[in-house]
Amino acid sequence: MKMVKSLLLGSAAGLVAVAGAQAADLPVKAKPVQYVKICSLYGAGFYYIPGTDMCLKMGGWVRAEASWQNNGSSVLVYQGDVNNRSTNNMWWRIRGYITADARNQSEYGTIRSYIAVGLSTNTTGLDNAANQFDANKAFIQFAGFTFGRATSFYDFFSGAFNSYFGFYPQSDTGDGGQNVMTYTAQFGGGWSASLGVESRRVTQIVNQDTVLAAAANATGNLGAGGFSTTGLTVSGAGTYGGWQVPDIVGNIRVDQPWGSAQVMGALHQVNANYYNLNVNAAGSTTGLVQTNEITGNPSNAWGYAVGAGLKINTPYIGAGDYIWGQINYSRGALRYLFQNPNGNYWLSHGQSVAYGVLADGVYGGAIGNGTATSVELTTAWGFNLAYEHFWSKAWRTSVHGGYYAVSYDGAANNMLCSAQNTLSGTLPGFSIPAARQPGNGLKGSAALATAGCDNNFSTWWIGSRTQWNISPDTYLGLDVAYAKINSMSTPSGYLTSGSGATSSYPISLGNQDNWQARFRVHRDFYP
Repeated sequence: MKMVKSLLLGSAAGLVAVAGAQAADLPVKAKPVQYVKICSLYGAGFYYIPGTDMCLKMGGWVRAEASWQNNGSSVLVYQGDVNNRSTNNMWWRIRGYITADARNQSEYGTIRSYIAVGLSTNTTGLDNAANQFDANKAFIQFAGFTFGRATSFYDFFSGAFNSYFGFYPQSDTGDGGQNVMTYTAQFGGGWSASLGVESRRVTQIVNQDTVLAAAANATGNLGAGGFSTTGLTVSGAGTYGGWQVPDIVGNIRVDQPWGSAQVMGALHQVNANYYNLNVNAAGSTTGLVQTNEITGNPSNAWGYAVGAGLKINTPYIGAGDYIWGQINYSRGALRYLFQNPNGNYWLSHGQSVAYGVLADGVYGGAIGNGTATSVELTTAWGFNLAYEHFWSKAWRTSVHGGYYAVSYDGAANNMLCSAQNTLSGTLPGFSIPAARQPGNGLKGSAALATAGCDNNFSTWWIGSRTQWNISPDTYLGLDVAYAKINSMSTPSGYLTSGSGATSSYPISLGNQDNWQARFRVHRDFYP
């Protein structure tokens, strides 16, 4: 019996020994994997980046849209719109963006970095719509500071919230962004104030002498003896000088359950180039710097813009309803009113056109003969207004509109009219007596406008967008709008169809209007 017991114990011991040896040969159990965890510090959609205390939210959106009667552009609808057989009245755009929002805590509070990159493809039916890389936002925020490309701190009203159009005047930089370095102080109770510097916003400065000089610099300005259908002046005398000072921008804002309100302002340096008339064939001052230096330049001037905005929630009319508006006034800083349509207005139908010069200032003359002027700053004012009603969670309709006016003082108008020596001489089948010409060719302080030459102009518009939200992150809609331009005027009531020696046929000058529509389908990757 003892022998049997010894055999059993020995066998058990052997089995244990073998099992232990085999266990030693097995792989060691892996440590638990650190899975991605939800970060609830900054709202929905954030996750911790594994191994760090940084939270990241990835998002983005895709959009397809088509527009009719918009001059082949989303924003240049009333600049160079000749409405003839070559005009692109259809326009398609496909856009797609990926966004990344990263945040973590520090001894200075939350540090945030944000970027939006993607593609924007435009086609007017005459091209293959090559994909174009686009990055419209990239900024860092901490301890109240914002550095990078973000929405301007002047902005309040944003047309993109209630309209698909970008053709009308407004201050909003939300889509393209603005380079900023700004500090925002939070006072509690929804009150805040911001102050900082931003990249300058410019339209153009018109040098009367350069306009009169020759067709060499006719691209983009008033033209020699005619009017241009294009946007801004080319480089050289008559444009802005080099960038020396950023725009100074600030606001005071309050956000409450009833809505929001803001007052804002901006200071902008208007530094013109030289009085010199010498430009080369390309309209540039290249090789002529010394000559230009001798002729001198106007003193720098300070332009400004001020505005106020108000948004009121109206749940007593409908859940989600609101009314939103902003009013602006500017002297010498018109880009704060005309952020997107930044150029001379030109809308024609057949042989009739509405025209307006968009400039921060006008100057001319020469120091040598005592006719040199300072930069005569341009005045503009206007407002944007919108109301949006939610019929249900899925359906909404907005009504949007506004009015903006541009005016030139007496000296600026005299110089512009003198530069607009249109319809001189005899044209084929048409003759205008010299006495009825807008200008007399005199420069600077000697310029004198003929009665009836008035460069003031204005524009107004109204539209409505209806949108169907298929889901919280996907919608489609249609926006229809009407706009009108109240044109500047000349004594004769006519313009020429070209400039200088190329002028051939007269165009009557008068107010013009336009209808347009845009259809859009949009989907957010994340709400």
